[in-house]
Amino acid sequence: MYNLTVNQKAYTVDATPDMPLLWVLRDLLGLTGTKFGCGMAQCGACTVHLDGQAVRSCVTLITRAAGKNITTVEGLSPDASHALQRAWLEEDVPQCGYCQSGQLMSAAVLLRENPHPTDRDIDDAMSGNICRCGTYPRIRKAIHRAAQLQQEGGTK
Repeated sequence: MYNLTVNQKAYTVDATPDMPLLWVLRDLLGLTGTKFGCGMAQCGACTVHLDGQAVRSCVTLITRAAGKNITTVEGLSPDASHALQRAWLEEDVPQCGYCQSGQLMSAAVLLRENPHPTDRDIDDAMSGNICRCGTYPRIRKAIHRAAQLQQEGGTK
């Protein structure tokens, strides 16, 4: 049994020590916003925050996550009011949408650490997230927009 705090809610889960956090979130807790992409920490679709840092949940074992604060895309905001979520919609970022939760989670760490990123900062921070549809220009534009929204309105 493992105690987890996911999106500020406490859970106790019965899982084997070698179970990746991704499957705990999706299969045991029903939080399906985090996606399985490659299973090898290469694509970024499964990115979540573990104590505020972006991690690939497909290779993060439950034993590493236990007792830590986990945030999934569902935890950014309950009503899509997070600056990144708003910017993603305003800039029409998603095409197929599959990678977008991982993109959002990586972008959230970027903006928390650097509220005024340059194009290069964005490209560097987002380089581990793959979008098969090639929406990179819209992702960059949305991150700039989210930075502006945060500055204007004090949103997350």
